[in-house]
Amino acid sequence: MAAGTRGPAAGIAAMAAAVVAMTALLSPAAGAAGAADQGARAAAARGLTAAGRHVTTRSHAVTRAHAAARGHAAAAGAAAASGQGAAARQPAAVTGNARLLVGGTQLTGTGVAVNYPSRHAPPLPDIPASAFVIADAGTGQVLAAKDPHGEFAPASTLKVLTAITMIPLLNPGATVQVSPLAASMPANVVGLIAGHRYRVADLFRALLLISANDAAVALTEASGSFAKGMALINAEARELQAYDVVARMPNGLPAPGQVVSAYDEALIARRALSIPAFMQYDSTLAARFPVRPRHWVTLVNQNYLLTKYRGGIGGKIGWTVASEATYIGMARRNGVTLIVTVLHCTPLQEITSAEKLLNWGFAMDGKVRPVGQLVPPLSLTAAHPAAHPAARAARAARRTRALDGRPGQAAQLGTTAAAGGGSTELAVAAGLVALALAGLLAILLRSRRRLAGRGGHGPGG
Repeated sequence: MAAGTRGPAAGIAAMAAAVVAMTALLSPAAGAAGAADQGARAAAARGLTAAGRHVTTRSHAVTRAHAAARGHAAAAGAAAASGQGAAARQPAAVTGNARLLVGGTQLTGTGVAVNYPSRHAPPLPDIPASAFVIADAGTGQVLAAKDPHGEFAPASTLKVLTAITMIPLLNPGATVQVSPLAASMPANVVGLIAGHRYRVADLFRALLLISANDAAVALTEASGSFAKGMALINAEARELQAYDVVARMPNGLPAPGQVVSAYDEALIARRALSIPAFMQYDSTLAARFPVRPRHWVTLVNQNYLLTKYRGGIGGKIGWTVASEATYIGMARRNGVTLIVTVLHCTPLQEITSAEKLLNWGFAMDGKVRPVGQLVPPLSLTAAHPAAHPAARAARAARRTRALDGRPGQAAQLGTTAAAGGGSTELAVAAGLVALALAGLLAILLRSRRRLAGRGGHGPGG
């Protein structure tokens, strides 16, 4: 959670400790199935109760159909824990309360976060979801959110993470031989046959158009093995600073401990927007898939945001009994691209809910003060260290020293740091330390001048 405020009376040592602690917390180094057919989903929706399926307990049951997949997921987890193969190269995760600070302190709560510009501003729509984020993909500003770091089961929205991990690694024209594991996945599937070979590009279309669970596993195994592929997927999440993500199955099928957050799915969507191949696959309305020689099936995109919402450019739906409905949506109007993520939503209401949030976002973008920021990938942070919170704090400290302690200007430091995105406390603490140290230095210099005037030696000299 957000760190408590420290005043100047706490002393120089306490303020310095606060800066060090907050810098460590914010440092990167400290750091299901797709929607079934409408009839089946409606029937499942009628069977759900208001008691909810919140997944913060991380302990939902898995059916027998997933037993083989669970074994492979456990193997992947064991490989990651032992640091073997690609898992050994994963960036360190940020855990505990520190992960809640990613994106800004206003995103640490579980309720709705929004900064209305006035009492007459249109209110956020009331949607039947436990968590959501609406953000500007261009600026990275989070316009509003609800429980943004809350952990929920992802269902098939996790396939977006799988896709953005594997697209840069796999040749779209190459072929992949399907394993018995991939061919054994439960619906939704495209019908892959064990031992047959399929083009990578066709598998990505099956993955993103009809949420094919078998295609997700086949693409993951194409990295070398299931375990290596899962390690790469989790490493991609760390690279994006999506520290809430724990991926066990590449298709989002239920697995113990597998969770995401609405904020992290927004980070994943933002990366997806930057990959032209992903956007081409994801926005395809229909395609043919060769299941076997001379036998084709037609894939029709499940994401009707593409055809029924003005400006819809992409996204991914998901649903399981435990996760309820999940959704990632992307839309562009007048040069502004918005991302919306929805988790644990009433089934069959996820896209409608996303449309309402997008409408609000387009109306209020540039008018509301953001509640947080979508952080950049670690590689961009390393290439441009000035974007890191610690670097912003250092710049703030230098500005404070230049102000020479003038109170009217020192007050502007907090405003500048807040505009930098989510590190107000850090920047203010750094400024206080700098002021205190500057004062202490001045006292020491004056003392040395007095001593020099009396002979240059202090007591016991």
